[in-house]
Amino acid sequence: MIVSTQIQEAGYTKSSPILKDIQFSLQAGELVGLIGPNGSGKSSTIKALLGVLEHVEGTIELEDYAYIPERPIFYDGLTLREHLHFLGTTLEVDEEKFNDDAEMLLKEFDLEKVAHHYPESYSKGMQQKAMIMFAFLQKRSLYIIDEPFMGLDPKIIRKLLTMIEEEKKRGATILMSTHVLDTAEKICDRFLLLSNGRLIAEGTIDDIRQKSRLPDGSLFDCFDVLTERDNDAG
Repeated sequence: MIVSTQIQEAGYTKSSPILKDIQFSLQAGELVGLIGPNGSGKSSTIKALLGVLEHVEGTIELEDYAYIPERPIFYDGLTLREHLHFLGTTLEVDEEKFNDDAEMLLKEFDLEKVAHHYPESYSKGMQQKAMIMFAFLQKRSLYIIDEPFMGLDPKIIRKLLTMIEEEKKRGATILMSTHVLDTAEKICDRFLLLSNGRLIAEGTIDDIRQKSRLPDGSLFDCFDVLTERDNDAG
C-alpha cells in the first residue's frame, strides 16, 4: 500500500473543517483520479496528504512522493538548467543517467533553447512542462499531480500520459486531480469523487456507474448525477 488516508476532519482552522470522513488507500502501480466540482475539497485533500493543512484529525501514511502543483513554483534567480542541476544534487541517483534523462526531456518538451532562461519568464504551459520534468526525474513511488493538463498542448499531454504509463509499469502510483473527465475516464484505474468536503463515491468506472445508476453513463454524466444528488441531500 502506497497511501493510507483516514481523515475524520481537516481544514485551515480547527473551528472550520473543510474535509470530513475521507478514507481511501492507493495501491502500487495504479492511476487514481481525484475528481469533484470546484470547492469540493480536492485541493484541501492534497494539502492534507502533503502535510501543509493546519488542522488534520486522523492518520495519513504515504511513501516518498513527487508533487506537481496546479500553480508552478520556482526558486528566484535560478535558470531552468540551474533548477535541474540543483534537483540532481538532492537525489541519490546516477549523475550521468540523471543528466541524460534531463537533456532528453528538455528536447522532448521543446525547452532546450530556453533552459538558460528564468522559468518565471515562461508561459504557463512552459512552466507546467518544467514542473512535470522535475517530478518525473525523481523516480518516486508516488506522484501527486494537481490539474496537470492545464496549459499543455495535445502533443505534450500525450507525452505526459506516456510517462505516467511508464511509471505505472515501474510500480509507481499516481494520484491525479483533474477536471478533464473524458481523459480521466480513459486512463484512470479508479476514481475518488469528492463533494462538499466528503468522499461520496470511489472505485472503477463500473463502480461509479452502479453508484449513479447509469449503466452506460460516461464519467461526466455519473459525476453530474452524483454531485447533484449530494447537493440535494445536503
